[in-house]
Amino acid sequence: MSTKDFIEKDYYKVLGVPKDATEAEIKKAYRKLAREFHPDANKGNAKAEERFKEISEANDVLGDPKKRKEYDDARALFGNGGFRPGPGAGGGTFNFDLGDLFGGAQGGAGGFGGGLGDVFGGLFNRTGAGGPHAGPGTRTQPRRGQDVESEVTLSFTEAIEGATVPLRMSSQQPCKACSGTGDKNGTPRVCPTCVGTGQVARGSGGGFSLTDPCPDCKGRGLIAENPCDVCKGSGRAKSSRTMQVRIPAGVSDGQRIRLRGKGAPGERGGPAGDLYVVVHVKEHPVFGRRGDNLTVTVPVTFAEAALGGEIRVPTLGGPPVTLKLPAGTPGGRTMRARGKGAVRKDGTRGDLLVTVEVSVPKDLTGKARDALEAYREVTADEDPRAELFQAAKGA
Repeated sequence: MSTKDFIEKDYYKVLGVPKDATEAEIKKAYRKLAREFHPDANKGNAKAEERFKEISEANDVLGDPKKRKEYDDARALFGNGGFRPGPGAGGGTFNFDLGDLFGGAQGGAGGFGGGLGDVFGGLFNRTGAGGPHAGPGTRTQPRRGQDVESEVTLSFTEAIEGATVPLRMSSQQPCKACSGTGDKNGTPRVCPTCVGTGQVARGSGGGFSLTDPCPDCKGRGLIAENPCDVCKGSGRAKSSRTMQVRIPAGVSDGQRIRLRGKGAPGERGGPAGDLYVVVHVKEHPVFGRRGDNLTVTVPVTFAEAALGGEIRVPTLGGPPVTLKLPAGTPGGRTMRARGKGAVRKDGTRGDLLVTVEVSVPKDLTGKARDALEAYREVTADEDPRAELFQAAKGA
């Protein structure tokens, strides 16, 4: 089992006991579960066998007062985002040896190889700021490049179909004048405060310490004896560059896209930062958007709405589609043209939602007016508002 698994594994939960359980309660819980999941009582049941191993591991640690204390201390220490002591931690060696927790390769909880000390080798054995710093602790550490954020404005069609756009970015990159060293002569020295780690420790009580960026070298681990005139010793200078960025199909207005490794370059072999692109989408004169679906409002004549028929509907970037309009279609009704919407993440498309709007002519002359007058006379006995008034009275 790895160190990470050990620290993250909740042995109290495995045994079903609270963290303040007494030794007797732990022993009782273990015996009950051991009888239930023992391989002899569950022949051929692989899950029961695995559960029995977990129970045995938990009992080996929680059943031993010394191991239990070390386990509790380790989880309390690493349960809040990790801990990495650095130089200057108040002097002296940090003596909490996680490797002792299992007491060797075979004598602990199921035999965990070389123990935790193999993973944290050298991590807790640095001396204070005034002592020696031989070995890996004296090396300057790689630094990850900064994240960069930019914005891009797309047309409605580009957002739906995807586009490759030029993007001009400004970011902190290695200074060309000093080759990123920060020193005119290209020979910076290791920071004596943090001994090249870029971090210093501060006490947090209980014998532990947390780390902060070194205030003298600003986290670089290096100090320039003759600061570069361009970057003032930081080793970084503002630089602009233009790159082609592929915006995926189906992005929406205000969406923030993350492009890994496209940000500012790292230092001393460190990875580059990420590029975050905020997308702005222009409105379309005809189409709108509702999630993965596109929307369009299509006017129809009174005759088409009343008698029914077929209507042609435009699509975004493709040929028109023909929809069948049922007789008696009211204004505001929405129909669906499947697969004519925005591109989804899985490559499929949403739908085009077509809302019908009955078009009322402003001027009627000649035969059209006569025909409509005749229609009004024929339907004079029909009152489309009768039910409305009836409902109003009932309320």
